[in-house]
Amino acid sequence: KRWVLGVVFGLSLIYFLTSTFKQEERTVRDRNLLQVQEHEQPIMWKVKFSSGNSSQLSNQCRNSVQGKLLITDELGYICERKDLLVNGCCNVNVPSTKLYSCESCLPNGCCSVYEYCVSCCLQPSKQHLLERFLNRAAIAFQNLFMAVEDRFELCLAKCRTSSQSVQHENTYRDPIAKYCYGEYPPELLPV
Repeated sequence: KRWVLGVVFGLSLIYFLTSTFKQEERTVRDRNLLQVQEHEQPIMWKVKFSSGNSSQLSNQCRNSVQGKLLITDELGYICERKDLLVNGCCNVNVPSTKLYSCESCLPNGCCSVYEYCVSCCLQPSKQHLLERFLNRAAIAFQNLFMAVEDRFELCLAKCRTSSQSVQHENTYRDPIAKYCYGEYPPELLPV
């Protein structure tokens, strides 16, 4: 009976050690993969196609998708959902469509409407601000933002509400302008 317990204990010990080493290998591999990705993939700051409104498949636009009333496309145009073309781009021939609009945004880069935040963030003049943000972001934050492949994806991610937009984990720092592309989070509200 002792030898059976010894065999069970030995097998359990071997299983424990192999599981621990495999987990350590995965952790090291994941860490190395993140470090390689950080330095290899620069953000692409220019959209690859012209701002034409052709509905050809080659001129497809990505857009902010979720807006109930407004949509921002990857070219920086903001339009009403009803003015979105089949190819995903805003119809620039409609008078209400605006390019790089910061209509609901404050000087600190926080906006009350998500789509305006994305449109404003896409302004070419904001490139330097976004590059500075990426260069100074904390390591955990970099892993999130380094997964983006271009300026549009960065602006979509940056404008979403995040832990930077809240205080005490359950209250917005600025309950009106909660979508921020700026370098710094909004000021904390007094307690």
